Amino acid sequence: MSYLGVGVSPGNVPVYHGTNMKVLDRKIRITELVLRCVILGLGVLSVVLVVTDSQVRVFFTIQKKATYTDMKALVFLVVANGLVAGYSLIQGLRCVVSMIRGSVLFNKPLAWAIFSGDQVMAYITVAAVSAAAQSAVFAKLGQPELQWMKICNMYGKFCNQVGEGLASAIVVSISMVVLSCISAFSLFRLYGGSKIKNAHW
Repeated sequence: MSYLGVGVSPGNVPVYHGTNMKVLDRKIRITELVLRCVILGLGVLSVVLVVTDSQVRVFFTIQKKATYTDMKALVFLVVANGLVAGYSLIQGLRCVVSMIRGSVLFNKPLAWAIFSGDQVMAYITVAAVSAAAQSAVFAKLGQPELQWMKICNMYGKFCNQVGEGLASAIVVSISMVVLSCISAFSLFRLYGGSKIKNAHW
């Protein structure tokens, strides 16, 4: 029996074993749905933690309020997580509908669209997390050579909550990378399946 559930009988007549294929597809769909739900939940959590974070400090008679808009990397992180959360909501609904209808395999144009969307979102989340992590390191440790102060020494509460949002964003980014691998597998399996069938015929 072949990898795609296509076997050949002793008389060289193609025999299709669809049961294993359906089980594999169902596991893939369930994994995809779980990951998209995780991305949706943690993406929204990351946005809420970062956007609602603020801390006011008084320097002599001047009040200075720290918010996420003070760091462009955090703005990028919020936008990226908002985009990926919305995208995951749409794709999650697609997964639910397809599972309810019982349709597992999809056509190549749709597979290409899902693959491209997952790839774009994966790159965006990785870039956003990388930029935010670098800014967080500078805020925590400073840069003595450039006389950059350790901001977190003055805004400890603000930095702690941003750190929680960043941790959620990291999980989102990792999950999105895994999802892009799953969509790539689902896409190129369609091409592999047609080649194997043609070879058997």
